[in-house]
Amino acid sequence: MTRVLVLRPEPAASATVSEARKRGLDVIAVPLFEIESVNWRAPNLHDFDGILLTSANALRFGGPEIEVFLKLEAYAVGEATADAARAAGFTVAATGDSGVDRLLGSIDGAPRLVHLCGADRREPRDQTQSITPIVVYRSRPIDAPNFPDLGSIIALIHSPRAGRRFADLAPSRHTMAIAAISDAAASAVGTGWKSIEVAERPDDAALLALAARLCNKPDPE
Repeated sequence: MTRVLVLRPEPAASATVSEARKRGLDVIAVPLFEIESVNWRAPNLHDFDGILLTSANALRFGGPEIEVFLKLEAYAVGEATADAARAAGFTVAATGDSGVDRLLGSIDGAPRLVHLCGADRREPRDQTQSITPIVVYRSRPIDAPNFPDLGSIIALIHSPRAGRRFADLAPSRHTMAIAAISDAAASAVGTGWKSIEVAERPDDAALLALAARLCNKPDPE
């Protein structure tokens, strides 16, 4: 069976590995980045109507200051982030299913949102909301990821940043297939790979479904 390579940071890497194994996939994790907290201070709660969450890492690494925002409704980019928000004590007002731009487009009115985010943040497009980003964590590149003999693999690309770094580090492209979580992540890896395909939705379940399909796809003769 073709091996699946997970590149995202912990603890998300272990969660993806666990779900991949439930699907019967041969999977290995080699994180390219390590998540770490940064010092930050919560702004005045009364300046905001809600909290925007685009990654569960904001909740995992944001520290006790996050409790200041528990009275605000949360807008989560996907189900995993929404579950983490509920576990942290938030009421989730809306959950997206296709990225932050679609989530923001589904929100009625123009609430003032505080966005607890990572240092590597993409500015949402065409939003009507007033969004104040506050960096609460960052991902630090791991100096020398310990890649095994990769051979023929399917690499899961969870972000454009991971795509760019993997493209720099991969020893060979022509034997490796790319399964990307989004068009932006797919574009970031460049060309020369065995194949590049994008998940139907920008979430882990859809990405693993794509990986499972690629594992069972015969090589062209």
